[in-house]
Amino acid sequence: MFSQLKQEPPVLIEPQGKVQKTVIWLHGLGADGHDFEPVVPQLGLPEDHGIRFIFPHAPINPVTINGGMQMHSWYDIRSEDLMNDVDAAGIRVACYRVFELIENQLKQGMAAEDIILAGFSQGGLIALHAALSGQYELGGVMGLSTYCPMAEQFYLHRKMPILMMHGLYDPVVPLASAEASRAAIEKGGYQVEWHTYPMAHQVCAEQLLKIGEWLQQREA
Repeated sequence: MFSQLKQEPPVLIEPQGKVQKTVIWLHGLGADGHDFEPVVPQLGLPEDHGIRFIFPHAPINPVTINGGMQMHSWYDIRSEDLMNDVDAAGIRVACYRVFELIENQLKQGMAAEDIILAGFSQGGLIALHAALSGQYELGGVMGLSTYCPMAEQFYLHRKMPILMMHGLYDPVVPLASAEASRAAIEKGGYQVEWHTYPMAHQVCAEQLLKIGEWLQQREA
């Protein structure tokens, strides 16, 4: 359906047994698909969890707020005004990249409701936008340490499970921006499971176990 966008092959972690679910997990600015690869064993999942993890790499792009430096970036960040100075076109292109990953899973026989999107920071924004504005009725979406401008545009998939988590002391994506994003999503008729942790722009062990629990609940 979408024009083929050149993509570096993602990091792939297959379960020991039969694949029952797929999690597509997007990294943050300047990282790559290997960034969250080490967290899989820390999620507290049973050995027979049946979850395929896909960690794609964002393309290399110049980032305005970093002086035009080239780095892995899902879209441009132009200023510290995260909620208003928004690269809408870049976000749209990044969503197309996610849609292609979803379609690839569908072609392999995975049902849309067995696919979950996840993302950290920049990746969390793309996960939320792709899940709540795309045509696919996915099994859920998880946004970590992220924000979500243009949430007023969402009107699809209002029953989709949404998990958002944030650090109380995040200096990169302020807690206020995350809370405003959550409120905007909820105003659109969605329900958001929300958790905060005493951390900065990162993940912590307690949070990872909660993520593992949430993923297992999607198995039900």
